[in-house]
Parts: sequence; C-alpha cells; structure tokens
Amino acid sequence: MAHDIIFFLAPDDETAASTRLRGPGEDFESVTCRFIEPDTAIAEWDMYFEAPSAEAPPLEQLYAWRPWPEYVTAPLNDGIEVFALPKRLTQALGKATSAELEELAGRWMTRLRTEDGDDMTDDDLLAVLQGIARLAASAANTDGCLYSWSF
Repeated sequence: MAHDIIFFLAPDDETAASTRLRGPGEDFESVTCRFIEPDTAIAEWDMYFEAPSAEAPPLEQLYAWRPWPEYVTAPLNDGIEVFALPKRLTQALGKATSAELEELAGRWMTRLRTEDGDDMTDDDLLAVLQGIARLAASAANTDGCLYSWSF
C-alpha cells in the first residue's frame, strides 16, 4: 500500500516521468491522499465509468480489469510509482456529475473498508475524487494528462 499518493496534471509522459525522484511538488496542480493502492483505485474508477454500479466489483473482476494503469517510469525497488491514468477515465472523471462521484466514492469506500478494515485511509474519499475530477476537467481544457505519483 502506498503511503503518499499525488494525482497531478502534466503536459506529457516525459514531464510526468521527471517527477519520479522528487514527486510533483508545487510545480504541478495536484490532489494528495494517503494509504491507498493507486493502480487498483484507477482500475476501479475506470470500471465504474464503463459499467456504473453502486456495488463494488468482486476482487477477481477488479484485478482482471483492462486496461490497467500504465507505468510512466519502470518500477524500481524504491517503491516509487508513476502511472498515467487512461484517457477515457480522465475524460469520464472530467465530465462526472456530483451524483456519480458520490456513488463511486461510496463504492470505493466500501471496498477499502472490506479489504483494509481499520487500516483504511482516513482521507475524505469523496473530496479526493472531486479534486481529481477537477484535475481531469482541467486536463481536457489544457490538453494535459492526468498522472499518479506514489511512494
């Protein structure tokens, strides 16, 4: 489980890859959260927008989901990961309604609570999704891309 996760906007993969060692910092518009698995969250969000449902998918279905988020930089033994969010997910998040984000946050919270119990993140997941949705909308307006950096 990643300790620090930052979802951020960058103009391209090369720029996003340059954040690998130091993180996005204040140079990039971002949303921060803690103690989630960003690749699993990204896959779950993508799955939700492809087939909306308030029910969390079975883990086997979630782990089999494709496309899985792609690495921008190859993973090393230091635990740092930089993922590109799928374009279709970025577009869906940017156009998401408040009701969709609320339903997705509830579903995501249920899955995390089931998997992590008391070790679940204490972040406000709806606020995290709303912030990421704002980034996604901004990505559409600036031809930017949405990324996840985690450690």
